[in-house]
Amino acid sequence: MCGRARCTLRADDISRACYRNHGPVRSVNMDRYQPRYNVSPGANLPVVRRGDGADGENGVVLHCMKWGLIPSFTKKTEKPDHYRMFNARSESICEKASFRRLVPKSRCVVAVEGFYEWKKDGSKKQPYYVHFKDGRPLLFAALYDSWENSEGEKLYTFTIITTSSSSALGWLHDRMPIVLGDKESVDTWLDGSSASNFDKLLKPYEGPDLVWYPVTPAMGKVSFDGPECSNEIKLKTDSTNSITKFFSTKGTQKEEINPKDTSLHDSSVKTEFPESVNEEPETKEEKVQPSSTVKCEDSKSSVSTLSQEDASKGQTKRDYEEFLADSKPLPNESYKKSSASPAKKKVNLKTSHDKQPTLFSYFRKS
Repeated sequence: MCGRARCTLRADDISRACYRNHGPVRSVNMDRYQPRYNVSPGANLPVVRRGDGADGENGVVLHCMKWGLIPSFTKKTEKPDHYRMFNARSESICEKASFRRLVPKSRCVVAVEGFYEWKKDGSKKQPYYVHFKDGRPLLFAALYDSWENSEGEKLYTFTIITTSSSSALGWLHDRMPIVLGDKESVDTWLDGSSASNFDKLLKPYEGPDLVWYPVTPAMGKVSFDGPECSNEIKLKTDSTNSITKFFSTKGTQKEEINPKDTSLHDSSVKTEFPESVNEEPETKEEKVQPSSTVKCEDSKSSVSTLSQEDASKGQTKRDYEEFLADSKPLPNESYKKSSASPAKKKVNLKTSHDKQPTLFSYFRKS
């Protein structure tokens, strides 16, 4: 398909590019032609055609027409739609009524510097500029027609013939315009009779001199015009690939992690904690345990120290009581009371702050 082109050629360059520079060239409506870097259907473009003999019109005619065919049998009151037939498939030009009547005598050549084609990548489209490597104009095979509206105005329009893409351009699009690559091809298309064998021209151009490069997506807008439309740009393939690789790696890592597989967790635990902790995770109570254990150990040590001191004091007292018991026998009841008192006092241990009992205090109690 060909829906955008660049044409900034001068009028004399167009006829020369079509190998029609040895005879007179008649111009028609060339005042409507405006060179543009971003030409779309509905715009005026110069075409080269044969003179039809009307009003003494012979030889070569450089005629400015609107891109987008409006068949002559279209109703006069109908609004012209130039996007409906801006291309014609070569496989059906001899079958469809809109084109087959034009093949014998209404063939023309469109000269442009290059055309644009879009490469689809998902929801995105990247435009490319296709041109000849040496900069010479591209010559497209085309058909033209005339239509008269309700106001009596006669409008000339044309359509560019397309075919399947070449082996080199197949990656970009499945269709491409018919490119007339030499003088013989142009002569056959323009000057050949209705019975001429022009079918051999309706094939993809396979020359290695047809090249392309990416251009700014901004030229997708018809209003965007200027040299920037056909300037080569550098695609950001490196950054795109790195981002794609990053997310694909993330996805692979997520797929590789199995919730039931504890090998990854075991390896991390083994490097940071002792083996006894690996079997069960720590709880909040276990995390507090080290500090509480230290406090308990401190308290135990202090209690053990106090109990040892009190035990030694109690032992001294018991020894003294035994001595008194041996020297002064007591009745059974008093003996029981005196023997029970050390046990009671043993339960109520005195602290280190109590004073050491004396013999006088003991006899006062007794």
